[in-house]
Amino acid sequence: MPIPLDLTQLLWLAAALAAAGCITGVLAGLFGVGGGAVLVPVLYEVFGALQVPEGVRMPLCVGTSLAVIVPTSLRSFRAHRAHGAADMEIVQVWAAPVVLGVLAGSAVARFAPAALFKGVFVVVATASALRLLFFRNAGSVFGEMPGKLGMRLYGAVIGVLSSLMGIGGGQLSNLFMTLYGRPIHQAIATSAGLGSLIAIPGAIGYMIAGWPKAADFPGVAALQFPAAIGYVSLIGFGLLMPTSAWAAPYGARLAHRWPKRRLELAFGIFLLLVSARFLVGLLGG
Repeated sequence: MPIPLDLTQLLWLAAALAAAGCITGVLAGLFGVGGGAVLVPVLYEVFGALQVPEGVRMPLCVGTSLAVIVPTSLRSFRAHRAHGAADMEIVQVWAAPVVLGVLAGSAVARFAPAALFKGVFVVVATASALRLLFFRNAGSVFGEMPGKLGMRLYGAVIGVLSSLMGIGGGQLSNLFMTLYGRPIHQAIATSAGLGSLIAIPGAIGYMIAGWPKAADFPGVAALQFPAAIGYVSLIGFGLLMPTSAWAAPYGARLAHRWPKRRLELAFGIFLLLVSARFLVGLLGG
């Protein structure tokens, strides 16, 4: 049965979520990511403090993260598009396969163990971090971008993995575009456009996938889940969304002003720390 928290603990949790929302919004603008790299580990600790059962804890983090990403990504993309940096042709080619991939990933979420979500996060986030830290100039290795069929296949893979990780796809599409030699600012702006394409069907899919799970935990009622529709926490969404959406345009402006290498190094180190946190959980569980 969940352990009741006193008012001070609840206020600290609320403050942590609001702060995470600000960081998420800034990162969404800076890197064209949805912010799942921040939201998922923060929510994981918060839901742990609320005694959410381990069997639903990770997918609840992922589903809530996807819901928060919807307004954050839209705000980020609008800010980047105002600078004329986004490649709308790539966004259009990826739109349908990305959505189909998200739906497939959401279906997997209904049956997959919690360890799968952690494992996917560790692998993809680590690969992204290594690229940011050590291979920022490796784009020419892959030559020209693939044709439409190849692009659609990549889009489907991005959709599946993003859905399982609870991210807006920015890390994956950033990695893909820069390895094919696209400028980093264009990769960031274009990746921001994928956020809502992934997050909207992903969040809906997680709501549906998690709907029957509450019955598996008799002690986890509506307010103890906590206040969730399926795998989307209304409390988490309500506390995270305002600050993340507010901060996203500021991050987009910084992306066009700050030294890019410094930002790449900082984000790469952060991703490695997050990956290490979940890897410890996998090895220990």
